[in-house]
This record gives sequence, structure tokens and C-alpha cells, in this order.
Amino acid sequence: MSEPRQLPLEFDHRPALSGDDFLVAPSNSDAVAWIDRWPQWPSPVLAIHGPAGCGKTHLARVFQALSGARSIGPDDLAASEPPALAAAPALVLEDAEVCLAAGHEETLLHLYNILAETGVRMLVTARRPPARWSVGLADLASRLGAAVAVGIGPPDDALIAAVLVKQFADRQLKVDGDVVSFMLARMERSFAAAGALVAAVDAAALAERRNITVPLVRRVMDRMNGKLEEQGG
Repeated sequence: MSEPRQLPLEFDHRPALSGDDFLVAPSNSDAVAWIDRWPQWPSPVLAIHGPAGCGKTHLARVFQALSGARSIGPDDLAASEPPALAAAPALVLEDAEVCLAAGHEETLLHLYNILAETGVRMLVTARRPPARWSVGLADLASRLGAAVAVGIGPPDDALIAAVLVKQFADRQLKVDGDVVSFMLARMERSFAAAGALVAAVDAAALAERRNITVPLVRRVMDRMNGKLEEQGG
């Protein structure tokens, strides 16, 4: 019998507030490099953009662990004055386009100006770069347009494989390379999908008191795909 195939997965690990690690790969290395440069950013705002599931939120947690940043959202912009928000060591604003659509442009402009005066930095995330956001205030649009914008690409197979292996390891589970390869060939390429699949496989293995094998994973994925089809119908 041949030995189980091992996957060569070498990635840099960065700690996050959740206790998980952020795996640095070609798709996100530019964004990580800019995070590492904090607070030496050339503008008050760093915008990280990319598709859903690419790791923007996870990287924002890495930034919080590094900087002690306060996470803010539409409710904070509506309830707090910009000077109070800028009293934090740094700020994180996720889904920035949602805040703009909620009518907080004036507050964001005021906050940006205070950040520029005080040297406090703010990380914002969005699916698109600031140049493509719908901004009504010309002053705010020009300031956001001058911010550093760096994209994160969709995770590739090597990164998703590393995430799968790590999430199994976090559950004290060791899986063969063939199992991971089977998952990769059939799953959605996102961190959220990887987490959901590992949790479902772990639960099935516990319920059936079986090791994690390709047939077990196939059944789990068939059940998950069946549920998605029912919801879509």
C-alpha cells in the first residue's frame, strides 16, 4: 500500500484576534505588506478590496491585533462624533461602500480630515477600489481617491489547501492529501466555504465514529450541495 500523499504547504502565519492564523500567499501578500507598514502609510486611509471570501475580514482582524484598532460601522458613524472615533489608536471600517450608501459621507469626510491632522490611520475594506465607489461629495471622493488601494485576489488552490489542513489541525484532526485534493476539486474557493466544509466533515466523522476518508467527504459534500439546491429552488 502506498503512503498517504502529503501536500507541501509552506506559508507565513500572522496572528489574528480570533486566535486563528492568517496565511500569507501571493494573492494577499501586497495587502499584508501594507499592513506591516502601519502606521507609516502615505495617507490616513488604506483601502483593501477584493471579492467576497478572499480574506478581507480576516486581514482586518490581523490589523486590529497589530494596532489595537477600533472597529467601527454605520451605527458608530451615526452615534459618535468624529473626534471621539479618532481617539482610538487606529480604526477599521469594513464594507465601506455600505457606509457611504447609508448616508454618512459628511461624517466620513470630517473623520478623514481629523485622521490627517492627528496621524491616526484607518483601514477600510470593500469589494471594489475607492475609485469605483459612488461618492457624492467631491472633497471626500478626492481624498479617498488619493488613498492607498491594494487588492486581494481570490484564494488559489494552494492557499485553500493550506486553510483546509490548518482547520483540520485546529480540531486535532490529520487528513491525507488525497482527502484535501478531493475537496479542492469540488468546493467553492473561499475561506468561508472551507470552514463550513471542515466543520461538516468533522461532525459527520464524529457521528459515524469513522476516520475522515474520501467516501465520507463525498457524502458530506453531496448532502451540502443538496441543501443548497433546495434553497435555490
